[in-house]
Amino acid sequence: MPLIDTTVLDELDDELAGSGLARRFARDYAAMWDTRLSRLGTAVDSQDEASALDAVISLKISSAMVGGVRLAKLAEVLEALIRQGDFVQGRAMMAGVAHDGARTVSELQSTFILEQG
Repeated sequence: MPLIDTTVLDELDDELAGSGLARRFARDYAAMWDTRLSRLGTAVDSQDEASALDAVISLKISSAMVGGVRLAKLAEVLEALIRQGDFVQGRAMMAGVAHDGARTVSELQSTFILEQG
């Protein structure tokens, strides 16, 4: 599964008549990555189901909206684990989430944010 499906943001940009909002959305997503990851990691580590669900659903939806298909899928799997109360496996997944998230942000920056800039 690819990290990024760039057609998602290209289509959003087309729908917004090339207004630059899609690029700003991608830039904001990239800028918020560390905060999102920290919030999710803290909630999973503390086994705070409500906060973990809030954070992982936010990650899943925002990742899908920027075309981060691999990260959105990881978030979906993590969401299922959280709903099952399996925080041991959830913690084990966090390294993959962190790794793919950083790569997703990097890919967004090089293929959409800078390219469209």
